[in-house]
Amino acid sequence: MYLARVIGRVVATTKYPGLEGVPLQWIQPLDEHGAAMGDALVACAVVSTGPGDLVHFVDGREAALACPETFVPVDAAILGYVEQAYANGKFLGREVDTARR
Repeated sequence: MYLARVIGRVVATTKYPGLEGVPLQWIQPLDEHGAAMGDALVACAVVSTGPGDLVHFVDGREAALACPETFVPVDAAILGYVEQAYANGKFLGREVDTARR
């Protein structure tokens, strides 16, 4: 399981059978300090997430098993929304805008 930030949405006009209705998100994996690690990638969103959200995801065979229809050709799947996380004394969750409260 890995930590990532959703940086965008992906729209596909044609999807592999079994992936209809499964949203695709553009995610940036994060390291233990909350900094970008490696290249951004596309993940199937098994839970409702959107740009700016902190999420945890799996890759490989586990990603295919997490989708509503198992054994579809996916490399990554978002399994959950992370409400807040602290790593090495740094807050990694979405900052709360106190002016909007």
